[in-house]
Amino acid sequence: MNLEVRLVSDKQGILAKSNLNITSSNWKTEALTLVSSADVTDAKLEIVMGNPGRIAIDMVSLFPKSTFKGRKNGLRADLAQTIGDIHPRFVRFPGGCLAHGDGIANIYKWKNSIGPLAARKPDRNLWGYHQTMGLGYYEYFQFCEDIGAAPVPVVAAGVPCQNSGTGGGGQQGGIPMSEMGQYIQDIVDLIEYANGDVKTEWGKKRAEAGHPKPFNLKYIGIGNEDQITEVFAERFTMIYKALKKSHPEIIIIGTAGPFYEGTDYEAGWQIASSLSVPIIDEHYYQSPGWFINNQNFYDSYDRSKSKVYLGEYAASLPGGNRTNLETSLAEALYLISLERNGDVVSMASYAPLIAKEGHTQWNPDLIYFNNSEVKPTTGYFVQQLYGQNAGDEYIPSTMVLSSNQENVNKRMACSMVKDAKTGDLIIKLVNLLPVTVNTSLDFNQQQLGKNTIKTVISGNPADKKAVPVMTTINTDASRQLELPAYSFTVLRFKAQ
Repeated sequence: MNLEVRLVSDKQGILAKSNLNITSSNWKTEALTLVSSADVTDAKLEIVMGNPGRIAIDMVSLFPKSTFKGRKNGLRADLAQTIGDIHPRFVRFPGGCLAHGDGIANIYKWKNSIGPLAARKPDRNLWGYHQTMGLGYYEYFQFCEDIGAAPVPVVAAGVPCQNSGTGGGGQQGGIPMSEMGQYIQDIVDLIEYANGDVKTEWGKKRAEAGHPKPFNLKYIGIGNEDQITEVFAERFTMIYKALKKSHPEIIIIGTAGPFYEGTDYEAGWQIASSLSVPIIDEHYYQSPGWFINNQNFYDSYDRSKSKVYLGEYAASLPGGNRTNLETSLAEALYLISLERNGDVVSMASYAPLIAKEGHTQWNPDLIYFNNSEVKPTTGYFVQQLYGQNAGDEYIPSTMVLSSNQENVNKRMACSMVKDAKTGDLIIKLVNLLPVTVNTSLDFNQQQLGKNTIKTVISGNPADKKAVPVMTTINTDASRQLELPAYSFTVLRFKAQ
């Protein structure tokens, strides 16, 4: 059988073609390279039979030869680099609702996502997207390592999503108790796959994939936005106790349901407290006003209980519009409160992270893209400024305003952290007021270098294309500073 494989454009015709001569009567992997004669946006892949006959094709994969970090079966370079440029401390994968799936049969199975591409088992997910599993657990672990982020895989807590289409609304029951032993073993095997010696069964599979060294897995999330029922509690407890016994070194992250309040939230915290779960995952998507008015949300949390992982959050306007400067500044304001409460909020991640234009039903997202372009949002640049200026020591500071109005006080915020590695001092300032604010900074004998890097995002609240502007100023000039209306300013004082 002769196959002609080609790239075709409706506007420009055939852009590239090459032939495959199939002589085997058994399954066999074939590969070729196509070099396009033009840049187009409507290209499609065609496989044409050159002679009569029958042929079975199991998997077709087409993507650029140049991948992120040159990895085999690697990621799209520009999209992966955009994520890496945030400087994330960790990456949560493979997702939230995707992990616990649409009914028991659709729960994400990590073992289906590793090994030879043709042997991986594709699946539809809860959101209705087709997953080839070409991007699997090995690729996720590799990507985390490549960008210096800790991997945080999330597995179902033995129950599917309560919004499953399978069987109607409400909790869809759980994995039969007779099968829970094997399900727990699969999670134990995941730890061995990530961290095990090459002589172990699953450590060997990691080595065969090209990574003999461990991936140094430290965290595992159990559950995602689950309805906290008896079915959930029973299975979560089984998984938690089994992992704590077999791998006490792994930090387990529980879940507090889909909202920041209510019965699931309260029941999730009760389970976490009774089992002494190290970290609990909270989610909330709210209006900019909610984030403005809830900057004290974690101030009164019990410091002796579980730490918090704010695993999914975003500010959005009515109708689920894309992120703009108003939503981004509300998030910047709220993140300052998270830095202040860093002793209880140990992790936080915006969600959803990426969305392909024309192929998503959820807005807002942090990064949009199409086949040829990556489009970061203003919210992305806020996350990037926090990621690149995170620091690791929080320095208490006091902000004194000339106005005593509550609405004014809630729209101004300041945070100071120190980067122990560089010795740099970092100040973040948010002005969510419609007027310029004149500031006077008192560093209380902090030792500062001569130069300061100032980065500012500002503009109209409805602006969707605001980008940061970076300048270098004399440190003395920063002591009297103007904060533009609707702005986020980051000052990085270089160490002496």
